Amino acid sequence: MKFISWNVNGLRAVCGKGFSETFATFGADFFCLQETKMQAGQLDLQFPGYESYWNYAEKKGYSGTAIFTKHTPLQVLYGIPEDIITSMPDNGWQDMNTEGRVITLEYPTFYVVTVYTPNSQDGLKRLDQRMTWDDAFRLYLQRLDEQKPTLVCGDMNVAHQEIDIKNPKTNHRNAGFTDEEREKFTILLQTGFTDTFRHFFPNQKDIYSWWSYRFHARERNTGWRIDYWLCSNRLQSQLQTAKIHTDILGSDHCPVEVEVNL
Repeated sequence: MKFISWNVNGLRAVCGKGFSETFATFGADFFCLQETKMQAGQLDLQFPGYESYWNYAEKKGYSGTAIFTKHTPLQVLYGIPEDIITSMPDNGWQDMNTEGRVITLEYPTFYVVTVYTPNSQDGLKRLDQRMTWDDAFRLYLQRLDEQKPTLVCGDMNVAHQEIDIKNPKTNHRNAGFTDEEREKFTILLQTGFTDTFRHFFPNQKDIYSWWSYRFHARERNTGWRIDYWLCSNRLQSQLQTAKIHTDILGSDHCPVEVEVNL
């Protein structure tokens, strides 16, 4: 099965930049989107043979996720379970499910999750809430993983290692490359998940999935690898390929892919 994830940074905008053609070219079993930036009824986007599931942010033009799939799920879950959220520290972000950031599809032998992880923002003003999010999302993935193998994708808004960012020294303490965010990602992997790209390419340098629109960053390949496909460790033997499609334009992110024998 082929799985694609792409932060489109505005689905309506990318639809004017060849999105339908890109979608058709991949022919993926699952095509997961983040940062759709839209509400229900704003775009009639359908593809033959695919069902689609959407999680919209309450705030207009903000956040949002979607999954297109060829395979009818047993059930669809939106957000993080309330019991996990209420178990977190009350740091002013008990409404984390209002931003449309998570969709989960359940199948007989696995789960698929897409996530748009919150950015810690300039000055790290949302770092405390981001730490709460990371803890809550990790607990949710552990819960799923206890039931059946889980694949999780999305813009996780963290470059995990220095190899995952062009300029690690000058970006230290910037949102997405703080010690705190990187440590939370390490803990997530340690709970039983595999970074599929690094599984195949542990030492690959200069491959990124996001580039700033400023300073010709993409042309200079001054990027960050912040988009991932993770899987439960017990799926490692079934992994076939992992790719980052740096040649595909239309967003400041590019699609990331994994193929798994399920």
